[in-house]
Amino acid sequence: MTADEIAAQGPAAAIDYLRFLQAERGYISDETLVEAAEALGMSVAVLDEVATFYNLIFREKVGKNVILLCDSAVCWMMGREALQTRVFERLGIGPGETTADGEFTLLPVVCLGACDKAPALMVGDVLHGDVDVLRLDALLGGAA
Repeated sequence: MTADEIAAQGPAAAIDYLRFLQAERGYISDETLVEAAEALGMSVAVLDEVATFYNLIFREKVGKNVILLCDSAVCWMMGREALQTRVFERLGIGPGETTADGEFTLLPVVCLGACDKAPALMVGDVLHGDVDVLRLDALLGGAA
């Protein structure tokens, strides 16, 4: 589906349209938000509310690989803090930060809906459950 075909669906397609634009541009800048609002026939303010509510729409520049680390109580109890520490040890970034080379961004999220597989995280669009430090190392691959 093209951007025009998605936009033709109007406000009901707001998230789909924003995800499409984000896939092309990496994130939704203020300029992109204005453009999207016009295409969808929505106010910029309402579309910004949608974009900031939905945690998979990035309103600021992010790295090529976004690590969404679940911050739920269950993930916390099952070892989430060790994963955050390991990301810092390996990549030198904390929550909300991006590596200097623009490769990785670490973002905490309230819940990924995978409590039965805690601790959970996403790298890009792929959900990973039962993650421990060794598995995290494998997911990060050759990253410094």
